[in-house]
Amino acid sequence: MVTTPDSTIDRPAVKAWLPTMLALAAIWGCSFLFISVGVRELPPLYLALGRVLAGAVVLLAILLVKREPLPRTRQVWAHSFVVGAIGSAIPWTLFGYGEERIPSLLAGIWNGITPLIVLPIAVLIFRTEKFSLQRGAGLMIGFIGMLIVLGAWRVNSGADLTGQGLCMLAAVFYGLAIPYQKRFLAGTTLSGTALSASLLLCATVQLAIVAPLVTRQAPPAPWSLSPEVVLSVIALGALGSGLAFVLNMRNIRLIGASRSSMVTYLMPVFSILVGVIVLREHITWYQPVGGLVVLFGVAVSQGVLRRRASRG
Repeated sequence: MVTTPDSTIDRPAVKAWLPTMLALAAIWGCSFLFISVGVRELPPLYLALGRVLAGAVVLLAILLVKREPLPRTRQVWAHSFVVGAIGSAIPWTLFGYGEERIPSLLAGIWNGITPLIVLPIAVLIFRTEKFSLQRGAGLMIGFIGMLIVLGAWRVNSGADLTGQGLCMLAAVFYGLAIPYQKRFLAGTTLSGTALSASLLLCATVQLAIVAPLVTRQAPPAPWSLSPEVVLSVIALGALGSGLAFVLNMRNIRLIGASRSSMVTYLMPVFSILVGVIVLREHITWYQPVGGLVVLFGVAVSQGVLRRRASRG
């Protein structure tokens, strides 16, 4: 798969990427719940460190079973170091600090602004995407759906603006990382597992150095943590980092950076389901309505409706 701008030639069928996108949305949509549980006992920097470390261990085990090597070139490791920082270490830490101040559902919804950041960066800076009115319309519809899910017209005035700002900044870093991956890493012959392992290893080294300096304390012993926190860290690492990174790299290669980032519009739908079913949070009418608008925006952006109409 080359890293030239997307075109309509040989565009992958929806069935090739949609199941992966739905799986990613489910995994990452639940991640905000695990973050909320984790920061009860762990400083956000150490929660992020545990997450990247667990994810790296999972992916290294997969590589060992497959007898597949890690990247061997300095260029790949240099780009992995950058993406490890802006795509993992920094945003995951920011979400942790944000969720010390705001509910996990609200943090997940703020993550939905990522495609709005990805598209202009991919078009103007990395030149990996082409803009079209259809894609722009889909992004705007999805953004409106996100605002409906949030209930933007009646946001609680007591919500912590600092927490929301931290989560919004985390989404900005995601918006930088996705087209960077597309431009510099997605076109390599390495597997998604090897690339994802290199990203998480770099993020692990970064956080292992920064966390003790910033928190000025040693990491807590695993046996001193509650089972819920330990399981949350494992879930964040094994699923939200390990498996999800491989799936995300596959989608970036298949459909490009801005299209693959549309997964962040689906994540609030799963965040709402988790909140209602697991945390027994109250759901209001505009949240499922907004979820449907989000799905419609994804369909418009991908041209799904137009293709079905032409077949009819």
